[in-house]
Amino acid sequence: MTPRELSKLDAGALWKLWVKEPEQPIKDELVLRYLPLVEQVAGRMKIGLPDSVQVQELINSGIIGLIGSIDNFDLGRGFKFETYAVNRIRGSILDSLRDYDWMPRSLRTKAKNLEAALVKLEGNLGRVPSDEEIAEELEIGLDDYYGMLDEVKVTSILSLDQPLSGPEGEVSSLGEMLEDDEAEDVPGVVEWNDAKRIARRMIEQLSQQERLVIALYYYEELTLREIGEVLSISESRVSQIHSRIILTLKGKLRLLFGDSDET
Repeated sequence: MTPRELSKLDAGALWKLWVKEPEQPIKDELVLRYLPLVEQVAGRMKIGLPDSVQVQELINSGIIGLIGSIDNFDLGRGFKFETYAVNRIRGSILDSLRDYDWMPRSLRTKAKNLEAALVKLEGNLGRVPSDEEIAEELEIGLDDYYGMLDEVKVTSILSLDQPLSGPEGEVSSLGEMLEDDEAEDVPGVVEWNDAKRIARRMIEQLSQQERLVIALYYYEELTLREIGEVLSISESRVSQIHSRIILTLKGKLRLLFGDSDET
């Protein structure tokens, strides 16, 4: 079939043709068909990254993941391709970010110090601390604290999509840990179960506004700007709330797993 003829097929017919005849023109059409998915994932991951990281670079990396998804997708298993492909696209972009020296060591140190202060305060108070309490703990003004959050927000960009090593060496993500409260735990794997418990308990302790930020960003997949419109707050404020939650959570998990990674 010609590219023009392929472009007129619906997704179901195109996939059936690809399974029957896995030829390059069909693959090219599938890539074009799902390119908006790559652009969507790359656009969300670009939020908070330095200007030196171009969204087109993320898209190019994501396309590699998309191509791998097309090659390995099993139509017979009954899963939606988009669900399968998103994780591969994210993984490909994350791989490219790890190879790119986009975050200075001084910023990583500042973020880890802030993580430590957030975890210490929550442990002392038995609840999620307020912004005012955090600023007082850091011995800085509230405006300076907000400025620090804006500065280190880049360190939380991988956030819930960042791979975590689980029991038996499998890889999951924090987002997946939070998605299914009824998921069966792996017997005897105390640390992994503790990580899920810590993450879920912390989310439960957040204010309604903070929980909405997490839910709208990670599960409804709204942008920070769209979340700000829903909650009638600025995009910058949404970013600050997101960064504080993620930094606290990362700090807790760092203590649990004894992670000394600089990132």
